[in-house]
Amino acid sequence: MASKHDSQPVSAITTALMERFMNRDVPRPSRRRPRRDDVVTYQVRVELEETEPLLWRRLELASDLFLNEVHDIIQVAFGWTDSHLHEFASGAAYYDQTSEHYLCPFQVEEGETGVPENEVRLDEVLVEQGDELLYLYDFGDDWMHVIKLESVQPRVESAPRAHCVDGRRPGPCEDCGGVDGYEQICTAIDPSDPGSAAAIADWVSRFGAGADPSQYAPTPFDLEAINEMLAVAGTKQPALAGPLEGLVNAIRSTPERRKFQQLIARAGLDQPIDIDAATAAEMVAPYSWLLNRVGTDGIKLTSAGYLRPADVEAAMAELGLGDEWIGKGNREVQTLPVLTLRETAQMLGLVRKYKGALVLTPRGRAVRQDPLALWWHVAEHLPPTKREPYNTQAGLIVLVALAARSYADSHSTVASLLTALGWGFNDGRPISSTMASEAAWDTQAVLRRIGAVARERRFSVPDLPTPEGVTFARAALRTWPS
Repeated sequence: MASKHDSQPVSAITTALMERFMNRDVPRPSRRRPRRDDVVTYQVRVELEETEPLLWRRLELASDLFLNEVHDIIQVAFGWTDSHLHEFASGAAYYDQTSEHYLCPFQVEEGETGVPENEVRLDEVLVEQGDELLYLYDFGDDWMHVIKLESVQPRVESAPRAHCVDGRRPGPCEDCGGVDGYEQICTAIDPSDPGSAAAIADWVSRFGAGADPSQYAPTPFDLEAINEMLAVAGTKQPALAGPLEGLVNAIRSTPERRKFQQLIARAGLDQPIDIDAATAAEMVAPYSWLLNRVGTDGIKLTSAGYLRPADVEAAMAELGLGDEWIGKGNREVQTLPVLTLRETAQMLGLVRKYKGALVLTPRGRAVRQDPLALWWHVAEHLPPTKREPYNTQAGLIVLVALAARSYADSHSTVASLLTALGWGFNDGRPISSTMASEAAWDTQAVLRRIGAVARERRFSVPDLPTPEGVTFARAALRTWPS
C-alpha cells in the first residue's frame, strides 16, 4: 500500500511512466492560459477511467479554485480518504512528454519537475467547453480521473464554491486493487449479479479462505452527504483555539477529520455567547451550594478524606439529588452524585483538601458570591487540563458534539475520533464506545451536574443537549484553556 508519504509507486512502472521519469528534468512548455477576470461557475464531469459502467460525478465549481482545492473536492466526491499521492496533468495524455504536470506537496518537497498545484487555478487549465484535465490518485492502484468542462455558467454570488449535482456508482474502497479489483468486488458483493459466486470463489482462491470482499465494499454515492462535506470545506471556518486546531490536525483519518470539521462548522463557535446572570446561577447552583457550604472556614473531612455524613445528607436534600441515587445518602464514597460534585469542584480548581479539611481556593473565594463569574470559570476549565491527553481530547470532542447539538451519539463520535487520533490497544483493536465514555467521564459529569445535558434515567436513552448547554459548550471551546 502506498501512503501520502511514499516516494514512489508500488506497482510495476509502465514504459511511459519510466520514460517520463528518465526525462523528468526536460523542461516542458506551459499549457496554462491567462486567468479569467471574472469568476464563473464551471460544470464539470469527473469520470473514473476504465470503469464499466462508467463511474462519474458531476460538479459545479467556482472557476477561481486552485488545484489543491480541486483535489480536496474530488476526494470528497468519490469517497477517497487522501491516503496516497496524487498529481494533476494537462495534455493529450497523462504520460505524454508534452503534458504539463501539477505536483502535490510531497512531490514538490522531493524536487520533481512540475508546477506546485497550489499555484495553478482551475480557469488556467480549463477554459472552453470540452477542455479536459487529468487527475491521478494512488500511484499503486492508478485511479485515473478525467475532469471535463461541460459548460461555463454565470456565477451566483450565494452559490457554494463546490457542489455535486449528480453521479453514478459508489466510490471504490482504498487499496482494493485498482479498477479490476473494484469491479470484482462490486460483482462479488451483489447477490443478484450472476457472476457473484464466481467472483467470490476467485477472491478466496487469491487471498485465502478467510478473505471477505465485503471488507472492501465501495462507498455509497450519497449526494446529500457529499454536499454537506463540500459545504464545510468551502466555508471559511471560525478561528479555533490552539488546542482545538491542534486536535483537528492530529486526526490521522481524512474521513474522520472531515466529520469532525463538519461538527465544528455546526457548533457555531463564531456566534456571540449570550448568557444572563439568572441562567448562569441556575446552572452552577450545585457548585455555588458546595462553595457556600465550605465557606471561609472550610469543612472537616473524614479520616479517609471524604465529606462527613452530615454534609452528604445536606447535599442530597438541599440539591434534590435523591432522584438520582438510591441508598441512605450519608456516605460520600457510596453516594456518587455527591462524590462527583466534590471531585469535579476540586478538578475545576474551586476547592482543595488541606490538613484534613475541604477549603476554598483563591479562585473559589472570588467566585463564590458571583454565579456568572463561576459559570465562566467552569467553562474556562473544561475539559480539565490536569488529566491525560487521552481524557482531554475526549472532553474536547464531547464539547464540540454538544455545541453542534449532536450529543446523543457522542460516545461513538468520541470512540471513532480517538481511534483516528492513534489511540487503541496494542493488538490493533479500536476504542470502543464504553472506553470513550470513560475517557470523557470528567467532562460529562460536569455537563450533567450543571444541566448542560438532560439526563434520562432509562439506560437505553442517551443524554440530550439543552439550549443552555449548547451555549455553555461554545463558551468552553472558545475560552479553554484558561
